Formats: sequence, structure tokens, C-alpha cells
Amino acid sequence: MMTNTKKYLAKRIGNSIGKRRIRAGLTQDQVAEKLGVGYEAVSRMERGISIPTLLRLAELAEVFGCGIEELLVESSSRPEDQAEQIKNMLVKLNQEDREIVLDTVERLYLRFTKSAVI
Repeated sequence: MMTNTKKYLAKRIGNSIGKRRIRAGLTQDQVAEKLGVGYEAVSRMERGISIPTLLRLAELAEVFGCGIEELLVESSSRPEDQAEQIKNMLVKLNQEDREIVLDTVERLYLRFTKSAVI
């Protein structure tokens, strides 16, 4: 049985795997075939029911054309890693769109910090 921390981590890693798979334009069946497993194994990973091993993460990273660290950073709850994710998203936007994103983040931050004080 998984502890709450393991469940949380499994869910985050699963979300990262699912997002990467969709971005790569692959189905669970296609990923499963590339890994030599059944689609159920991919489904369980994406749903956070099972945690992939380091070897499996390396295989998934190869299938998705990314680094293992990218799968892990996307799964992290550390503010530094989340900031890295946001930076990677911002880099792909033009200046005007980056300003919109930053303005939105600032407004959300102010809203959440006000409600936390009350």
C-alpha cells in the first residue's frame, strides 16, 4: 500500500507522463508497444497507480524525446522546479504573451495571499 507521499508523487509523475505522451501525439497503446509492455501498464503509470522505475523513466524519456530530469521536474512540488517549468513555458512565447502570463500570475498571487491572510 502506498503512503500519501508516494501516492502524491505517483500522481504527479503520472500526469507528467500523460502530458508528454499527448504532446508526442502517441496513444497509450503506442507507448506500451515501444516499451514492450501492455497498455494497462502505461495506464496505471499515468493514473498514478504505479510508480515507474528509474529504468522505465529513462525509456519513457527516450520515447518522448526529453530528458529524465524533465519528467521529474514536471512532477516536482518544489518551488524551484515549478519556476523552471514556468520559465520553459515563457521562453516559447513572444514578449506580449509573456507579459500577459506574468500579469495573470501576479494577480493570482495577490488574490491567494490576500485570502491566506484573512
